[in-house]
Amino acid sequence: MPGENLSRDEARERAALLSVEGYEVSLDLRSAVGGTDAGPRTFRSVTTIRFRSAEPGAATFADLIAPSVTAVSLNGRDLDPGAVFDGTRILLEDLAEDNELVVDAQCAYSRTGEGMHRFVDPEDGEVYLYTQYEPADSRRVFANFEQPDLKAPFRFEVRAPEGWVVWSNGVGELADGVWKFAETKPISTYITAFVAGPYHYVTDSYERVFEDGTRLEIPLGAMCRKGLARHFDSDDVFLVTKQGLDFFHDNFDYPYPFGKYDQAFVPEYNLGAMENPGLVTFREEFIFRGRVTQASYERRANVILHEMAHMWFGDLVTMVWWDDLWLKESFADFMGTFSMVEATRFTNGWITFANNRKSWAYRADQLPSTHPITADIRDLEDAKLNFDGITYAKGASVLKQLVAYVGRDAFLEGARRYFKRHAYGNTQLGDLLSVLEETSGRDMATWSRSWLQTAGVNSLTPQVILSAEGRVTELAILQEAAESYPELRPHRVAVGLYRRSPDGAVERYARAEVDVEGPRTIVGELVGTEAPDLVLVNDDDLTYCKIRFDEGSLAALRDGLGDITDPLARALCWSALWNLTRDALMPARDFIDLVLRYAGRETDIGVLQMLHAWANSALTHYAAPEWRGEGGRLLAEGALRELRLTEPGSQHQLTWARFFAAVASGEADLQLLQGLLEGTAKIDGLEVDQELRWAFLEPLAAHGVADEGAIAAELARDDTASGKRHQVRCLAARPSAAVKAQAWASVVESDSLSNALVEATIAGFAQSSHRELTAPYASKYFEVIERVWGERSIQIGMDVVKGLFPSLQDSRETLEAADAWLAAHGAAAPALRRLVLEARDDLARVLRGQACDVGTVG
Repeated sequence: MPGENLSRDEARERAALLSVEGYEVSLDLRSAVGGTDAGPRTFRSVTTIRFRSAEPGAATFADLIAPSVTAVSLNGRDLDPGAVFDGTRILLEDLAEDNELVVDAQCAYSRTGEGMHRFVDPEDGEVYLYTQYEPADSRRVFANFEQPDLKAPFRFEVRAPEGWVVWSNGVGELADGVWKFAETKPISTYITAFVAGPYHYVTDSYERVFEDGTRLEIPLGAMCRKGLARHFDSDDVFLVTKQGLDFFHDNFDYPYPFGKYDQAFVPEYNLGAMENPGLVTFREEFIFRGRVTQASYERRANVILHEMAHMWFGDLVTMVWWDDLWLKESFADFMGTFSMVEATRFTNGWITFANNRKSWAYRADQLPSTHPITADIRDLEDAKLNFDGITYAKGASVLKQLVAYVGRDAFLEGARRYFKRHAYGNTQLGDLLSVLEETSGRDMATWSRSWLQTAGVNSLTPQVILSAEGRVTELAILQEAAESYPELRPHRVAVGLYRRSPDGAVERYARAEVDVEGPRTIVGELVGTEAPDLVLVNDDDLTYCKIRFDEGSLAALRDGLGDITDPLARALCWSALWNLTRDALMPARDFIDLVLRYAGRETDIGVLQMLHAWANSALTHYAAPEWRGEGGRLLAEGALRELRLTEPGSQHQLTWARFFAAVASGEADLQLLQGLLEGTAKIDGLEVDQELRWAFLEPLAAHGVADEGAIAAELARDDTASGKRHQVRCLAARPSAAVKAQAWASVVESDSLSNALVEATIAGFAQSSHRELTAPYASKYFEVIERVWGERSIQIGMDVVKGLFPSLQDSRETLEAADAWLAAHGAAAPALRRLVLEARDDLARVLRGQACDVGTVG
């Protein structure tokens, strides 16, 4: 039988054969504490599955990834585990119409964030467990039919170490040493969940009285490791949670269906969060150990609401197979921002969406691996890689365009009918389109073909003709598409005209909405208006496209980008300029110059943080190599200047401090960082807390100023799980050939590091100032990646293949090496080839950008 990688065809065959009536799962987690870690640490998992077969006498298989199986019984008939279990699947032959399968197995705790993850807190030695399954890792914890369309109710019971608390999807009670949980509604295997350990747990409740007088009460809980309890601002988490529940009840007309609502912030988490009904899990970095900006709180609120939207889009109604992953992720991504803007204090969330979230989509949509939002997912490895910028951010952008196309009321009424019609079931694309056609009267099939079933991003460019008197005589929008994806889509866009007012501000004075169709669309409503300084296509960010500028508008941005008063318009312009840089249409140093001139005037803190990230990327990757030194000096000088000028104690000051640390390289800059660490230097209002200390220490380590002793001393100040991750990153960042060899070996040749420490080691290894030190590993990378992919879990494999690609060896030779590997490994796993192909494409883009920037050298 095939291994772990379940195919779509196999899933279809099994779904046609089986219907699952229920699961009973018993876990014994007492082995999580004590003992040693020699060999795989395991726990007992006993699963009973009751299911029906449409074809008595047929054969199928159950899924299980476990070191060993003790016993298997099918319909009271004992099966030989050695004969029916191959390490990933259990063969089931001669099925009856009604079946009962019992599997007694030893399953392994994980250190990769997949399945049942076990974490030992270095601060106090306490052990914490949690599960993470998407798309198909519940089979690492109990035997099941691991595909989203075989939903069933679950009954769980857990034996845990004394003093622990265990949580699952349903309400649990401890009786006679066993935690027993209420039966769930019919749900998919990948959203079942457990959290267990000595977690710090706080409670609250949500109440709602509906118009018909019925009352809904939802118990709320939130938890984290004990070591983070002093930092846990659970009141704000509960505030956003209640605001979100109000919003979704107001708009979805379907009460929250899963009883309680716990939210667990867990260590070494691979994702941002996961929508397990009744027990949502988040990465614990959303608990802030130091001072952060409002952008961090906004991001956390967005994720809380994204996961809450999944309770309806994904958990209540679930896609049949991963092809329609967008039915949950695109909707949750869109609804996360939609609800946040309308229900919480973060009313500028669409600015972050336009500037930050969509940049992820634009990059993904220009890779050779781009795909339609409704993707062709052949198997589970495909599914794992499709949790990407297309499925999330492009899908959310397209839904924002859909709301403009059908109207808000029709969109929300369509959602309400969708939930009621398909509750606890599974759906495909056509199921959603049919309700939207009902509520809007629009032809959704045509819209879907253009937006959901084709790949690529269109570019929209204004074309302006002026009269001798300075009036607009014609304004057209030109639409272009890449040769590889030539679809010209229908766009509902707003076109804004901006000009400088007498007080120097650049403000919009005219706006028109128009349906863009084909290669050229006339905007007749704006004919006769006064000549603009700036024409902003896609003003208000209604559609998904790359914005381009005519020459006059680009000149106006160079002269006055910082004078645009509207923060969303300004964010859209910054995003468009970054796309020009990535597309080798603007020299990297020109973009850096704009950041140096105007970023200090940026009021939106999230946009400012993106500008810092983009400027650093422009310098590291897209700038001509011979100009990097000069560019780095200019960025460090600019960052320090703004750091000293910003309001003392403000979030802008904190953001500039972090950026200064990221670009500091000169002797004086490093001396200042060291002085800030030691307390011998001060910047008025800047509080150097523990997280900022680590941010300052890493560049000192990377430039050889801080040695192993200094890093050890910092860990002694912060001997926590977070401190350990920072320490590992700083150690790998030191400028030494021996250090790089050790870091490489610890990630590539050993599996002793947890997922979080693998990530930290890779980040420290790949320092932009260490190109010569890491050069020898370019050829080694191509020698080892297929072996690593085959030997390690898919999560660690992805981390290694993406993180260690020799992108800093930005030369034609590296590009040719990638091409040679792809040519010689046509039979390699498609997911592995996709990752290499994406990294290769990024490198080719970098080389084009450098060639563009070289033209400005002189």
